[in-house]
Amino acid sequence: MSVRAEIETTLREAFQPSRLEVVDDSDSHLGHAGHDGQGESHFNVLIRAKAFAGQSRVAQHRAVHKALGDIVPRIHALALDIGT
Repeated sequence: MSVRAEIETTLREAFQPSRLEVVDDSDSHLGHAGHDGQGESHFNVLIRAKAFAGQSRVAQHRAVHKALGDIVPRIHALALDIGT
């Protein structure tokens, strides 16, 4: 399973989002630190879920990082756009 698919599956199970977009943006970072030429190193995630209602931005980010668990250390960059 690709890292993108792992991220998507994990976030769907953890938050039952109304909207989820996981974009592998690795090719935009060719030649930059953290890009090994193999891809799946830089991701942009847009997620909307009721589970984030009333949480601070920091709490939302912590919840996503906790849900992703061991996936996070395997990638170089994770940009999050979180909301309800």
